[in-house]
Amino acid sequence: MSQAARPQEKSAMITTADSIGKLAEISGMFKKHGVNLTKIESSNSNVVKGGVDFHVDFYLPSEINTENEGKFLEGLVNDLENLCESVKLGATGDVNGREKHWFPRILSDLNKTQEIKAYGEELDADHPGFKDEEYRARRREIAQIAREYMIGQPIPRINYTQNEIDTWRKVYNGLKALYPTHACEEHIRTLKVLEEKMGFGPDSIPQLEDINTCLKQLSGFQIRPVMGLLSLRDFMAALAFRVFHSTQYIRHHSMPLYTPEPDACHDIIGHVPLLADPKFARWTQELGLASLGASDEDLNKIGTLYWYTVEFGLCRQNNQVRAFGAGLLSSFGELEYCMTEKPQKKPLNLEEACVKEYPITEYQPLYWVSESFDKVIEQFGQFAGKLSEHRGFSVRYNPYTQSIDVLDTDEKIEDLAAEISYNSTLMSQAMKNLKNNRH
Repeated sequence: MSQAARPQEKSAMITTADSIGKLAEISGMFKKHGVNLTKIESSNSNVVKGGVDFHVDFYLPSEINTENEGKFLEGLVNDLENLCESVKLGATGDVNGREKHWFPRILSDLNKTQEIKAYGEELDADHPGFKDEEYRARRREIAQIAREYMIGQPIPRINYTQNEIDTWRKVYNGLKALYPTHACEEHIRTLKVLEEKMGFGPDSIPQLEDINTCLKQLSGFQIRPVMGLLSLRDFMAALAFRVFHSTQYIRHHSMPLYTPEPDACHDIIGHVPLLADPKFARWTQELGLASLGASDEDLNKIGTLYWYTVEFGLCRQNNQVRAFGAGLLSSFGELEYCMTEKPQKKPLNLEEACVKEYPITEYQPLYWVSESFDKVIEQFGQFAGKLSEHRGFSVRYNPYTQSIDVLDTDEKIEDLAAEISYNSTLMSQAMKNLKNNRH
């Protein structure tokens, strides 16, 4: 008898009342049945008031084929229905009418892109705050604010506790002492601007709404609160709109020098200063634009480059190596470690770096060193061109309408050409005026 064909990848929409730990229960049930989850996306339910829809893609166990698939799925669905309100199976990518590589076209579409990989209120057993019920309750409280937030609304303010402020102070003061000898010039400069414009400092934790106001003036970026670790595709898509997802919770006070996941110290101290730099902001947006509609393979390459540059990048300035990655600029230990001889350092090569695996729970064994910000932006422009060919279409961000234009018609390309021509004429006239004013 010939071997039965393997079934295709499956998907499901699971509707449940919102409760703490429900995602872990659902994931555990799939694991119990030997199912490998490839994607979990959550959104507010249209069926259950106050509930959540989980959109799940998964592969069946290797021993399941077209002959025994029906019986296996029946058992899986029955067990899931004991945990949830309803379970609907479908073909991969079909749930909720979204294409497999759907991407937001207008700013408000970001309200649809909340695929959370790890929720801020669900802590692993080895987390420093796992046994601290007061801390866990605080995380749930702050996560709920992000859960209810819609793009364009004022970001609710957090009344931070003295414990949280003390933890922030230790992190801020400790890192700032290292910056003169370890941080890139752009981070040092823009941090000083933030201190002067909005009172960045050790004695109070900046509110995301205040950061929003300041960033919009400096680089056009804005902040959106997030519950926890966002999926790579949704995180990168937001960058295309110059929107950065930031947490609002603070790491546990018992270990101020360590956090197992991004927190407000990482996002605000590590990322925000460079997002205030127009050149860095433009490059960060280009990473996001390259991700829109990209294949899973190309998206992973972009995500890997983001890791090796925006999170853990080094550059040369004044014949010295300096850090510009937020993961380094928000970590005492790794910021010191990356400047030693222990890790390997290599000149940045995007083609090589984009497929190089990296650890996420330990210091990096390898850091890529760029010659300058300008050089890495130039390199990525060429790299993004190749990705655009793979994707089959080009996109640009329209700042007037805060939307993504897909350049797929002659008319759209003619409009772009007219805009480039206008800007070229404007630049020529400005250069002429500058030359005349010098004489």
